[in-house]
Amino acid sequence: MRDEVRLTTHKDRHTAVLRIISEAVDAYGDEDFEAARRKLAKAKSLSPRASSVRELLGLSAYRVEKWEEALAELRAYRRMAGDTSYMPAEMDILRALGRDVDVEKTWLRFEELGGNRPAEAEAKVVYGAFLLDRGRPGEALAVTRPARIPRDAPPYELRKWFIAARAALEVGDAEAAGKLAAAVRRGDPDMAGLDELMALIHTGRRPG
Repeated sequence: MRDEVRLTTHKDRHTAVLRIISEAVDAYGDEDFEAARRKLAKAKSLSPRASSVRELLGLSAYRVEKWEEALAELRAYRRMAGDTSYMPAEMDILRALGRDVDVEKTWLRFEELGGNRPAEAEAKVVYGAFLLDRGRPGEALAVTRPARIPRDAPPYELRKWFIAARAALEVGDAEAAGKLAAAVRRGDPDMAGLDELMALIHTGRRPG
């Protein structure tokens, strides 16, 4: 970040921008996301071409649910850095804004551009949850269902399996839902919503 600021910012502003960024990073680390957002907005005004400033500003705005600002900054970061890592967050913001058509467009764009494994899994989590919310569990299952269920899976895969388990239950495949939910429990027994889902699976009832 320091090197990027020096490359993209007028030299008379280097010290001020780096000081503000340091304060913002500390605030973000302390989970004071609103303070981080305010500081990074100031850093952006002094260094608008620093992609790392736009990245952290977008994430800070996202954490305090300032959706329009978060979307604008994360999209700006993607254009500047060529990094698709936050497209799942873009989709989540669009869900929150009720912009269903744009969720679909962003999903299709992510499929074209691709991303690393965590980003790919998170995109499937967000899009799968969107499909479930819209009463399209079969499509959600097609997006999130894993080809196999290894025992040691990273957290992003567990979140994807959780959505797949919900979708499987909604289409009436309780056996698949049970296997997926059990795999999630092995990896993250405290995942939010897991106990409720497993109770539904055991009683044979569908969500909703």
